[in-house]
Amino acid sequence: MSAKKILIIEDEPDIVELIAYNLEREGYRVISANSGETGLAKVISEHPDLILLDIMLPGMNGLDVCRRLKSHDTTRHIPVIMLTARDEDADIVTGLELGADDYITKPFSPRVLLARARTVFRRREESQTGDRQLITVGEITIDPGRHQVTAGGISVDLTHTEFSLLHVLGRRPSWVFSRSQLIDKLREGQYVITDRAIDVQVANLRRKLGACGHYIQTIRGVGYRMREDL
Repeated sequence: MSAKKILIIEDEPDIVELIAYNLEREGYRVISANSGETGLAKVISEHPDLILLDIMLPGMNGLDVCRRLKSHDTTRHIPVIMLTARDEDADIVTGLELGADDYITKPFSPRVLLARARTVFRRREESQTGDRQLITVGEITIDPGRHQVTAGGISVDLTHTEFSLLHVLGRRPSWVFSRSQLIDKLREGQYVITDRAIDVQVANLRRKLGACGHYIQTIRGVGYRMREDL
Protein backbone atom coordinates (compact mmCIF):
# COMPACT_ATOMS: atom_id res chain seq x y z
CA MET A 1 0.00 0.00 0.00
CA SER A 2 1.38 3.41 -0.96
CA ALA A 3 2.09 5.96 1.75
CA LYS A 4 -0.62 8.48 2.57
CA LYS A 5 0.03 11.91 1.08
CA ILE A 6 -0.44 14.95 3.32
CA LEU A 7 -0.53 18.54 2.06
CA ILE A 8 0.55 21.27 4.49
CA ILE A 9 -0.81 24.73 3.60
CA GLU A 10 1.15 27.00 5.94
CA ASP A 11 3.18 30.18 5.39
CA GLU A 12 5.61 29.83 8.32
CA PRO A 13 8.65 27.80 7.12
CA ASP A 14 9.68 26.69 10.62
CA ILE A 15 6.26 25.20 11.28
CA VAL A 16 6.20 23.48 7.89
CA GLU A 17 9.64 22.00 8.55
CA LEU A 18 8.63 20.73 11.99
CA ILE A 19 5.40 19.17 10.77
CA ALA A 20 7.01 17.63 7.69
CA TYR A 21 9.86 16.14 9.72
CA ASN A 22 7.49 14.38 12.12
CA LEU A 23 5.09 13.20 9.44
CA GLU A 24 7.86 11.80 7.25
CA ARG A 25 9.30 9.92 10.23
CA GLU A 26 5.94 8.16 10.45
CA GLY A 27 6.08 7.18 6.78
CA TYR A 28 3.77 9.81 5.30
CA ARG A 29 4.53 11.60 2.04
CA VAL A 30 4.52 15.34 2.59
CA ILE A 31 4.02 18.24 0.20
CA SER A 32 3.54 21.89 1.13
CA ALA A 33 2.26 25.25 -0.07
CA ASN A 34 2.83 28.68 1.48
CA SER A 35 -0.40 30.37 0.34
CA GLY A 36 -4.04 29.53 -0.13
CA GLU A 37 -3.91 29.96 -3.90
CA THR A 38 -0.87 27.68 -4.24
CA GLY A 39 -2.46 25.19 -1.89
CA LEU A 40 -5.62 24.92 -3.98
CA ALA A 41 -3.51 24.34 -7.09
CA LYS A 42 -1.59 21.55 -5.35
CA VAL A 43 -4.81 19.89 -4.18
CA ILE A 44 -5.82 19.58 -7.83
CA SER A 45 -2.43 18.39 -9.07
CA GLU A 46 -1.36 16.18 -6.14
CA HIS A 47 -4.65 14.66 -4.86
CA PRO A 48 -3.62 14.56 -1.16
CA ASP A 49 -5.21 12.18 1.34
CA LEU A 50 -5.26 14.84 4.08
CA ILE A 51 -4.84 18.62 4.23
CA LEU A 52 -3.35 20.51 7.17
CA LEU A 53 -4.64 24.04 6.66
CA ASP A 54 -3.50 27.16 8.47
CA ILE A 55 -6.24 29.76 8.96
CA MET A 56 -3.98 32.83 8.92
CA LEU A 57 -2.59 32.74 5.39
CA PRO A 58 -1.49 35.65 3.18
CA GLY A 59 -4.00 36.51 0.48
CA MET A 60 -6.74 33.90 0.55
CA ASN A 61 -7.11 32.81 4.18
CA GLY A 62 -7.62 29.25 5.35
CA LEU A 63 -11.36 29.60 5.86
CA ASP A 64 -11.76 30.71 2.25
CA VAL A 65 -9.62 27.79 1.11
CA CYS A 66 -11.76 25.38 3.13
CA ARG A 67 -14.90 26.90 1.66
CA ARG A 68 -13.57 26.36 -1.86
CA LEU A 69 -12.52 22.79 -1.12
CA LYS A 70 -15.85 21.78 0.38
CA SER A 71 -17.90 23.38 -2.40
CA HIS A 72 -16.48 21.19 -5.21
CA ASP A 73 -17.34 17.55 -5.79
CA THR A 74 -13.74 16.62 -6.65
CA THR A 75 -12.26 17.93 -3.39
CA ARG A 76 -14.98 17.94 -0.74
CA HIS A 77 -14.17 14.36 0.32
CA ILE A 78 -10.58 15.25 1.35
CA PRO A 79 -10.34 15.58 5.14
CA VAL A 80 -9.11 18.93 6.47
CA ILE A 81 -7.47 19.64 9.82
CA MET A 82 -7.25 23.35 10.55
CA LEU A 83 -4.18 24.88 12.16
CA THR A 84 -4.82 28.11 14.03
CA ALA A 85 -2.94 30.37 16.40
CA ARG A 86 -6.26 31.56 17.76
CA ASP A 87 -8.32 29.75 20.37
CA GLU A 88 -11.43 31.81 19.73
CA ASP A 89 -14.61 29.82 19.27
CA ALA A 90 -15.61 31.92 16.24
CA ASP A 91 -12.72 30.65 14.08
CA ILE A 92 -13.14 27.05 15.18
CA VAL A 93 -16.90 27.07 14.72
CA THR A 94 -16.66 28.71 11.29
CA GLY A 95 -14.15 26.09 10.11
CA LEU A 96 -16.29 23.21 11.34
CA GLU A 97 -19.38 24.72 9.74
CA LEU A 98 -17.51 24.88 6.44
CA GLY A 99 -16.80 21.15 6.67
CA ALA A 100 -13.36 20.88 8.31
CA ASP A 101 -12.90 17.57 10.10
CA ASP A 102 -10.82 18.81 13.01
CA TYR A 103 -8.69 21.66 14.35
CA ILE A 104 -5.44 22.09 16.27
CA THR A 105 -4.57 25.26 18.16
CA LYS A 106 -0.97 26.47 17.97
CA PRO A 107 1.39 25.78 19.61
CA PHE A 108 0.79 22.04 19.42
CA SER A 109 2.74 18.89 20.13
CA PRO A 110 3.85 16.82 17.12
CA ARG A 111 2.48 13.78 18.97
CA VAL A 112 -0.95 15.38 19.06
CA LEU A 113 -0.77 16.17 15.34
CA LEU A 114 0.22 12.60 14.50
CA ALA A 115 -2.54 11.17 16.67
CA ARG A 116 -5.15 13.28 14.96
CA ALA A 117 -3.90 12.40 11.49
CA ARG A 118 -4.02 8.70 12.38
CA THR A 119 -7.54 9.14 13.74
CA VAL A 120 -8.75 10.76 10.52
CA PHE A 121 -7.30 7.96 8.40
CA ARG A 122 -8.58 5.22 10.71
CA ARG A 123 -12.09 6.62 10.70
CA ARG A 124 -12.09 6.73 6.90
CA GLU A 125 -10.89 3.15 6.64
CA GLU A 126 -13.49 1.98 9.14
CA SER A 127 -16.26 3.70 7.19
CA GLN A 128 -15.11 1.94 4.03
CA THR A 129 -14.47 -1.54 5.44
CA GLY A 130 -16.49 -1.71 8.64
CA ASP A 131 -20.17 -2.37 9.32
CA ARG A 132 -21.96 -2.06 5.96
CA GLN A 133 -25.48 -2.84 7.12
CA LEU A 134 -28.06 -0.28 6.09
CA ILE A 135 -29.56 1.73 8.95
CA THR A 136 -33.06 3.15 8.61
CA VAL A 137 -34.63 5.45 11.17
CA GLY A 138 -37.93 6.84 9.98
CA GLU A 139 -37.27 8.64 6.70
CA ILE A 140 -33.49 8.62 7.14
CA THR A 141 -31.37 5.86 5.59
CA ILE A 142 -27.66 5.52 6.33
CA ASP A 143 -25.48 3.37 4.04
CA PRO A 144 -22.07 2.92 5.72
CA GLY A 145 -20.66 0.90 2.82
CA ARG A 146 -21.31 3.65 0.29
CA HIS A 147 -20.97 6.48 2.81
CA GLN A 148 -24.35 7.80 1.68
CA VAL A 149 -27.36 9.22 3.46
CA THR A 150 -30.87 9.87 2.20
CA ALA A 151 -33.52 11.86 4.05
CA GLY A 152 -37.07 11.73 2.78
CA GLY A 153 -35.76 10.01 -0.32
CA ILE A 154 -33.32 12.83 -1.10
CA SER A 155 -29.56 12.29 -1.09
CA VAL A 156 -27.76 14.35 1.58
CA ASP A 157 -24.14 15.46 1.16
CA LEU A 158 -22.34 15.22 4.54
CA THR A 159 -18.77 15.74 5.63
CA HIS A 160 -16.99 12.73 7.10
CA THR A 161 -17.47 14.00 10.65
CA GLU A 162 -21.16 14.72 10.12
CA PHE A 163 -21.66 11.26 8.63
CA SER A 164 -19.85 9.62 11.55
CA LEU A 165 -21.99 11.50 14.05
CA LEU A 166 -25.22 10.51 12.29
CA HIS A 167 -24.01 6.91 12.10
CA VAL A 168 -23.33 6.81 15.85
CA LEU A 169 -26.79 8.18 16.65
CA GLY A 170 -28.55 6.04 14.05
CA ARG A 171 -27.06 2.75 15.22
CA ARG A 172 -28.80 3.16 18.57
CA PRO A 173 -32.04 5.09 18.02
CA SER A 174 -33.70 6.44 21.17
CA TRP A 175 -30.42 6.03 23.08
CA VAL A 176 -29.32 9.30 24.65
CA PHE A 177 -25.63 10.14 24.07
CA SER A 178 -23.95 12.78 26.20
CA ARG A 179 -21.65 15.20 24.42
CA SER A 180 -18.63 13.56 26.04
CA GLN A 181 -19.76 10.15 24.77
CA LEU A 182 -20.13 11.52 21.25
CA ILE A 183 -16.66 13.06 21.49
CA ASP A 184 -15.23 9.68 22.54
CA LYS A 185 -17.06 7.90 19.71
CA LEU A 186 -15.93 10.36 17.06
CA ARG A 187 -12.46 11.17 18.33
CA GLU A 188 -11.69 7.96 20.21
CA GLY A 189 -10.75 9.90 23.32
CA GLN A 190 -7.31 10.89 22.07
CA TYR A 191 -7.66 14.58 22.77
CA VAL A 192 -9.96 17.23 24.14
CA ILE A 193 -12.53 18.98 21.96
CA THR A 194 -15.17 21.41 23.15
CA ASP A 195 -18.84 20.58 23.58
CA ARG A 196 -19.44 23.56 21.30
CA ALA A 197 -17.84 21.68 18.40
CA ILE A 198 -20.32 18.82 18.84
CA ASP A 199 -23.20 21.31 18.93
CA VAL A 200 -21.99 22.82 15.64
CA GLN A 201 -21.87 19.41 13.96
CA VAL A 202 -25.39 18.61 15.16
CA ALA A 203 -26.65 21.97 13.88
CA ASN A 204 -25.02 21.25 10.50
CA LEU A 205 -26.66 17.81 10.39
CA ARG A 206 -30.11 19.16 11.15
CA ARG A 207 -29.77 21.82 8.49
CA LYS A 208 -28.63 19.36 5.83
CA LEU A 209 -31.30 16.81 6.74
CA GLY A 210 -33.92 19.48 6.06
CA ALA A 211 -37.41 18.34 7.00
CA CYS A 212 -35.88 15.26 8.67
CA GLY A 213 -33.64 17.31 10.93
CA HIS A 214 -36.12 16.95 13.79
CA TYR A 215 -35.15 13.27 14.09
CA ILE A 216 -32.10 14.46 16.04
CA GLN A 217 -33.44 15.53 19.39
CA THR A 218 -31.68 17.64 22.01
CA ILE A 219 -31.96 16.27 25.53
CA ARG A 220 -31.53 19.37 27.65
CA GLY A 221 -28.60 19.19 30.02
CA VAL A 222 -27.48 15.79 28.65
CA GLY A 223 -26.86 15.53 24.91
CA TYR A 224 -28.59 14.13 21.84
CA ARG A 225 -30.51 11.15 20.55
CA MET A 226 -32.01 9.93 17.29
CA ARG A 227 -35.78 9.74 17.62
CA GLU A 228 -37.69 6.85 16.10
CA ASP A 229 -41.10 7.59 17.63
CA LEU A 230 -42.23 10.05 14.96
